[in-house]
Amino acid sequence: MKIENPNPLQWRFSERASQMQSSFIREILKVTQQPEIISFAGGLPSPATFPVDMMKQAFDKVLSNNGKVALQYGPTDGYMPLRQWIADSLSTNGARIVPEQVLMVSGSQQALDLLGKVLIDEGSRVLVETPSYLGALQAFSVYRPEFMSVDTDEHGLIPSSLDKVAQGARLLYALPNFQNPTGRSLSVERRLELVETCARLGLPLIEDDPYGALSYKGDPMPKMVAMNPEGVIYMGSFSKVLTPGIRLGYVVAPLPLVRRLELAKQAADLHTAQLTQMVVHEVIKDGFLDQHIPTIRELYGNQCQAMLKAMEEHFPAGVTWTKPEGGMFIWVTLPKHINAMELLDEAIKQKVAFVPGAPFYANEPETNTLRLSFVTVAPDRIHTGIEILGKLLAARV
Repeated sequence: MKIENPNPLQWRFSERASQMQSSFIREILKVTQQPEIISFAGGLPSPATFPVDMMKQAFDKVLSNNGKVALQYGPTDGYMPLRQWIADSLSTNGARIVPEQVLMVSGSQQALDLLGKVLIDEGSRVLVETPSYLGALQAFSVYRPEFMSVDTDEHGLIPSSLDKVAQGARLLYALPNFQNPTGRSLSVERRLELVETCARLGLPLIEDDPYGALSYKGDPMPKMVAMNPEGVIYMGSFSKVLTPGIRLGYVVAPLPLVRRLELAKQAADLHTAQLTQMVVHEVIKDGFLDQHIPTIRELYGNQCQAMLKAMEEHFPAGVTWTKPEGGMFIWVTLPKHINAMELLDEAIKQKVAFVPGAPFYANEPETNTLRLSFVTVAPDRIHTGIEILGKLLAARV
């Protein structure tokens, strides 16, 4: 029976809810769903890389052989065979990772949220790169930290700049490999210096590594977690090497921290889906990624070169950009007087989209920057889209 003429509810949202902001990239993606738009906006992996047949076979095998377990609730920390695989893949002669240090999560974004819950109080100092990953800024901001921007240059984060901002900081968040949004990578020397500096300062270092496997040359850089397993929190994901639709990531952390993260996850969603964990393990356990990842590297490398070549041909003098050796992004710096947000309005009218750079800054946004992603766009459309952007820029330089 329906109540007649109920009084409208006066919703009283929490102060935390008032801090939540929509992802600017997600808002742009609503526009880019139109097929005529040439979108350089999304940080989405190419669907051409998704191993549909392998995933289908794995689902069939898991459900046929162990379906009742796969469809049941699972442990909060995750499926042990998959955690063991991750621990083994990260272990080196100098640093042994054990599966008890691995917590499976529902995508890396959940890892960021859990880390925020257990490490950040209101007003806590949190150090981030300049610029930094928008999803991390969004996840951490719910817990009302004081963001401090760490200095960067064309080679990425500058470890020596930590001393002036690290006092009292709860953590440093960094993406050392083909960073989102800039595409930059830290050199081996800077990685060592960064780990040593954080250890000296007693500063927890979060090493977010969704793109590390996507080096176009296939040469992996050393992981910082192997340099100091007691001081580095490692985040990994299967989104960029298998498929993002399974929403499967992981955190590797010292045992005292991983236990706290596990408690936070229990309160959030009890556990990550057992079925998808078992399916992913079935896919990767016999070395599938060793054959699959090189095909992703080749595709992305070719499309990156197509974009760089088009930019050289069509972008006017005064515009500069990074030249990544892996990953999914190119970072563009425009002359100071050009506002990328205004440029986006004009670009969308001509059926081209990108992400303005300002949302990637925790402090003092640089409005003359933008991010381009090339992995979901065919080379001919890359050339067309860059030519259009080049003409818009040339009219403003």
